[in-house]
Amino acid sequence: MSLDRSYQASFNENNQEFVIAGKLRPRNEAEIRPLAEALDAALGKVRGTFYLNVKRLARLNNVAFRVITNLVSQVCDKRSDLRVEVVTSSVMGWSTRKFLPLASRLPNVSVNEYDQDFYPGQSYLEEGGFIPILRAQTKLTWTHERHVLPRHGLRPGMAMADVCCGIGDFAVLVQKEFSPASIIALDHSRTSLDYARKVAADFGVSNIEYVYGDASEMILEDSQFDFVTCRHSLQVFDKPELILKELYRICKPGGRVYVTNEKNSHCLGEPRADSIQWTYNEVARLWADYKMDIELGPKSRRFLIDAGFEDIKMDSFMVTNLDGDPQGFADIIQSWENVYAGEMARDRGDSPEFVAKFRQGFQDHIYAALHPKGYAGWPIWAASGRKPL
Repeated sequence: MSLDRSYQASFNENNQEFVIAGKLRPRNEAEIRPLAEALDAALGKVRGTFYLNVKRLARLNNVAFRVITNLVSQVCDKRSDLRVEVVTSSVMGWSTRKFLPLASRLPNVSVNEYDQDFYPGQSYLEEGGFIPILRAQTKLTWTHERHVLPRHGLRPGMAMADVCCGIGDFAVLVQKEFSPASIIALDHSRTSLDYARKVAADFGVSNIEYVYGDASEMILEDSQFDFVTCRHSLQVFDKPELILKELYRICKPGGRVYVTNEKNSHCLGEPRADSIQWTYNEVARLWADYKMDIELGPKSRRFLIDAGFEDIKMDSFMVTNLDGDPQGFADIIQSWENVYAGEMARDRGDSPEFVAKFRQGFQDHIYAALHPKGYAGWPIWAASGRKPL
């Protein structure tokens, strides 16, 4: 049910969920009477828990808030058997603050910030400690991706979105190399976005719009972009299909979605190959314990097909110590050790003996990267699919 151009509402009876999205700013109560009637009817149909989903509601004025809360209050006062859960998002932080007083006043109303406990393990990858990894990784992967991207359809003049943009340096490099008409770069980490804006300023790039948002529930219009990128990110989420659904939604028909992912157990090095192999097998198990899949790379084709894309293109490349300064590659490995064998292994409760062996494998990989006759590699899979016309 579409109620006007600025907001949408729908009721899913199976899930007992009433969703309001867009901008809800009526001048008076009469303007949203259809919404009030639909919400009242939905409340009357449910038993148990009723979900009022406002996590994609970008604006809500006091007139609309009063109409909604009065309706919920009246129903809850009459029906002690009914529970109402208001689903908000940290992306719209005001919504949590606005609805919390309602929950404190009514015992059968609760507020659940949808992404408060955002995908297990993601906090390790969102905050400042991971920035050195991201910066060094992009520097080395760009050596390959600048040649891969045209094969996947990136051309000058396109409208582009970089979802899960991290610290923003990839968007800056694309802007300088390919001159898209526009780039919107979105991420769920405020720390990364602050850094991204600094990177753009340092490079003198002013036409990238950085947006705070949840990749699985983006406040972006349908069919808006010619080319959508999401790099090293599906592997971070426990439900990558939700991200792909959103990437599909914002991509124009005939446009392409481009993703990159890893298979960490295929990291390699010589000399000390056995220790290195053991360690990266353990990295894969560690990520799995946090419900992340660092092995997702070769699975990308299947995920894109299942999401509805066609004309799937796949490339793989090996980032190595020979791509530039070997010390740069060694710095990436050291950063991995700091996070994986540091915070993540500690919080998983690994024994000191395990951590010592785990750390040694990273150090052996660094040894291979810096050895004058050594070779160290990190495999990446790049995949894209076209949204059907």
